[in-house]
Amino acid sequence: MDVPAVVVPYDPHWPVVFAALRARADGALTGIAHVTEHVGSTAVPGLAAKPIIDISVVVPAAAVVGPAVEALARAGWRPEGELGVAGREALAPPPGLAYHHMYIVVAGSGAHRDHVDLRDFLRSHPGEAARYAQLKYGLAALLPIDRTAYAEGKAEMIGQFLRQARAGVLPGLAGE
Repeated sequence: MDVPAVVVPYDPHWPVVFAALRARADGALTGIAHVTEHVGSTAVPGLAAKPIIDISVVVPAAAVVGPAVEALARAGWRPEGELGVAGREALAPPPGLAYHHMYIVVAGSGAHRDHVDLRDFLRSHPGEAARYAQLKYGLAALLPIDRTAYAEGKAEMIGQFLRQARAGVLPGLAGE
């Protein structure tokens, strides 16, 4: 499956794609306590992004992660482990579905908070989202050759946004 290696303008169809993926995942997770959330840049209206839907399946406790992974694996997702992020189980998409990233996280965990806090901060601060988009466009040439460098190039700004989100600090008022 080809992984998109480009940053594109926001596509208003992304929430529709997410809804279809959520319905499929939720069907596979019948009987397992969870909430399926759209996270990442495609979940922020107006934000440029790689055209990859990021999905967090949020479970109430660590004991539910294994059963959730197993249920999704039976439905065609392929477990990939933590992929370097503690507390986040990644799953590759089944063939035939829109390419996406799916993660199982425990409610309130660091991995869950990072996804939701960044999404919500960018949704409520369009100026910061625009600044983030410009950074992503500037780093986009790295995507086909060095995805790690692309991610590292965004890390400082993402960290700044997360600190602001968690401190309740408005952009530009943090004494920077």
